[in-house]
Amino acid sequence: MSDLKIIGIASGKGGVGKTTISTNLAVALAEAGNQVMLFDGDLGLANAQLALGVQTEYNFSDVISGEKSLQDIVVRGPSGIFVAPGASGMGKMAGLNEAELRGVVQSFSEFQEPLDYLIVDAAAGIAPSVTTFLKACHQTLVVVRDEPSSIADAYGIIKVLTTEHNYTNIGLIPNGVTNQRSGQLLYQRLNAVCVKFLNLDLEYTYSIESDETILEAARKYAPVMTHSPGSMAARDFRKLAKEIKMLPVTLRASGGLQFFVERMLTPETEVSNG
Repeated sequence: MSDLKIIGIASGKGGVGKTTISTNLAVALAEAGNQVMLFDGDLGLANAQLALGVQTEYNFSDVISGEKSLQDIVVRGPSGIFVAPGASGMGKMAGLNEAELRGVVQSFSEFQEPLDYLIVDAAAGIAPSVTTFLKACHQTLVVVRDEPSSIADAYGIIKVLTTEHNYTNIGLIPNGVTNQRSGQLLYQRLNAVCVKFLNLDLEYTYSIESDETILEAARKYAPVMTHSPGSMAARDFRKLAKEIKMLPVTLRASGGLQFFVERMLTPETEVSNG
């Protein structure tokens, strides 16, 4: 049975720290001894490679055009993570059709290296590309800040995934909170609404506390995990990575689109458990 976990990182709106969390979580998981790939799923306005400080000669536009394979565009990032870069400033990449989006997901099957985690940094919002990529993950974690617009938009993406796509493996990462207690309270408030109106109980993972070293690292085009490994933020990302390791892998019925589906469909796992 494959132990590969595929985690989508989402947000209802931009500017809540989703890419910061995706990149630092990937590095934290790698530093804990895992083989990790980060896919920048914001195909039109990709910036994960900037946040990691890596140079990419090719990106997913070259895969879509048929000029390159996934294996050709993947580069190594901090702590040895694999990075599958999206394209930046290419409007057509933001508006791919369903067949093209399926092709993106299926292209990951070309990648031969062993992996423990694929982290999918989805674009903000609820565009078709976002929901297609998130549904192809085992678990989606929604990044939320303690601000009315962020909370409303987080609820919006959770509602769309649950009611329109029947996808319920959803958790929460409170970001920029003053302490762990306030993060837990934010989770409880949003979870209560989801339980009441969506009949959905969200997973709580861990909160990322406000820390100025995150911004300092971003200005140096580096993840805070490598820029300031002794910082409060780096500590939080290490704890988040530990909690992610505890998340159950839930396979859905065969026939659904999924990243690395062939690694999941070993004889022991062909019967869906969810």
